[in-house]
Amino acid sequence: MTLNVEFVIYGAIFVAVLLLVEGLYLTIFGRAIARDNRVSRRIDMLRKGKAREQVLEQLRKEMGQHMRVQGIPLYSLLAAKAQKANIAFTPVQLIMVMAALAAAAYVALTVATSTALAVRASVSVMMGVGAVFVWVNGRAKKRMSLIEEQLPDAVELMVRSLRVGHPFSAALSAVSREIPDPLGTEIGIIADESSYGRDVGEALAAMAERLDMQDLRFLAVAVTIQSQSGGNLAEVLAGLAKVIRARFRLFRRVKAITAEAKWSGMFLSVFPFGALVMINVIQPDYYDEVMETAYFIPGCLVVAGFLVVNVFVMKRLVNIKV
Repeated sequence: MTLNVEFVIYGAIFVAVLLLVEGLYLTIFGRAIARDNRVSRRIDMLRKGKAREQVLEQLRKEMGQHMRVQGIPLYSLLAAKAQKANIAFTPVQLIMVMAALAAAAYVALTVATSTALAVRASVSVMMGVGAVFVWVNGRAKKRMSLIEEQLPDAVELMVRSLRVGHPFSAALSAVSREIPDPLGTEIGIIADESSYGRDVGEALAAMAERLDMQDLRFLAVAVTIQSQSGGNLAEVLAGLAKVIRARFRLFRRVKAITAEAKWSGMFLSVFPFGALVMINVIQPDYYDEVMETAYFIPGCLVVAGFLVVNVFVMKRLVNIKV
């Protein structure tokens, strides 16, 4: 029973480490995060008296800081998601957070369990790295979802600005002022870059590739084609805004339709582990008669393999591409 209780302790320590990541981030950057929910961070920096060139340089540095260090072992798996999430931690700081969380997990495992030193060390490292990965992945999904929701309004604001006679650079500036973060600052960077001579279509394409968003690719292609061949950009963007909004509604509808299947798949994936824990808590000697047989370990490995396959299969079944 001791080993099974320790598995429960491992889970509790992992959850505690995950909460510790969020708590540490909010403690250091909480005020800035709360401000970004209301107003563009770029606008806030300009209001504080920073020069436009300094703001652009700082934001561009933050914008690509995680992608520039993809060569670091293991960090390459995290770099793209950290960039999408716009994590304020630098890569070095994020690695330091992983190390600190691994140390905290090791201390907790040492106090709460009696497993071997090698097991505690390896599990603590996995907890430190895994907690940061889960946390960054969650923030990336949340930020990308918010950008997808803001994009139709941003394109429609560009259309209204173009129809009253403003140039496209002024339309981008209007979006950067009126749309809150995260999209407000992203568009503001493009507006600043275009004012310093960078091609707008190229800047939009770079942002689309960095965020890996198909709707932004549509916007970049539309602007690039119009700049090369001419035409009424307002009408093109108006049609694009309708397409993006229709795609967004379709995504939400598919998400609602598949919600039951996703929760069913999650339940079927988690239930065997929960049942195993409950059996060992309620009746610790349930497996005593078969634990000493030669087939117990191979059987456990086969079951574990099927459970892992079940997780991936259920995820593929409910992951509908639109």
